Amino acid sequence: MAGRIHIVGSGAIGKALAVCLLNAGKDAVLVRTSVDGEPDKTETIRLNLPYNGRLFANVTIKTFSSLDMAHGIFIVCSKSFVNEMIALKLTNFALNAPVILLQNGLNVERAFVNKGFTQLYRCVLMVTSQFEGESELRFRPVAACPIGIVAGNEDLSAHMVEHLHTSWFPFRCEDQINKFVWQKVIINCIFNSICPLLETDNGVFHREPAAMQIADRIIKECVDVSVHSGIELNIKDVRAAFLLVSRAADGQIISTLQDIRNKRPTEMESLNLEVAAIAHSGGLENKVNITRTLGELTALKSILNR
Repeated sequence: MAGRIHIVGSGAIGKALAVCLLNAGKDAVLVRTSVDGEPDKTETIRLNLPYNGRLFANVTIKTFSSLDMAHGIFIVCSKSFVNEMIALKLTNFALNAPVILLQNGLNVERAFVNKGFTQLYRCVLMVTSQFEGESELRFRPVAACPIGIVAGNEDLSAHMVEHLHTSWFPFRCEDQINKFVWQKVIINCIFNSICPLLETDNGVFHREPAAMQIADRIIKECVDVSVHSGIELNIKDVRAAFLLVSRAADGQIISTLQDIRNKRPTEMESLNLEVAAIAHSGGLENKVNITRTLGELTALKSILNR
């Protein structure tokens, strides 16, 4: 598949993806979601990789108003709480274009499904990225990011993976994407609540047994909800995947803590609180007390900090 890659969301993940794609010779641009109508601009972005590697790229940054009659792939890397707005904007020119949601959370595709997008895909983030300066990022890949179908076809999914994959920011096809979505949601329910509340980095769980004990309780709660929802997960597998991320992201600050510090909203609604809502609808509301409470505390901390 050829065509321009539009990366919707100019945060730490979107900018890292743009740098990797441009260094691989792809035609990629960033699209800002926070403003519209401004002229296009170019930003030189540096990506600091593991083992002292570095990538640089001059990235074109556009707004929705400059995407009239745009063609190609659309990768949504923004926070999920703006999906209603993004889906509305993209209906003007991308209703039948491939749209990949590179986001954390459960049911983040709902706004796009409701608006009738015909080529819609979910991707599970298996990388970490944080700003070290205005145009400098610390980027750590953990594993290849799986892409699966919400609405579309397998051949197009495979072409997109081939088009997007780089050695720095890898992708792969996945035919059981909902299983991986749930597993990553459970991992994020832990990182995105405990790390902001403790004001610490992602590596705390493999360093501190007491932190891992709390994580184990969340894993148990969330796996019970996933199984009740028809997604068969294994506690040992989720725990192993979680610790893999904790070790690979040692020293990295989770996005929710970055958001709180920068007085921005968090994604708790699509993480802990969405798991709690699903549990409530299935009669399991008393089975997710820790997951729900930590999510509520994190959301409250975000509100109070603003």
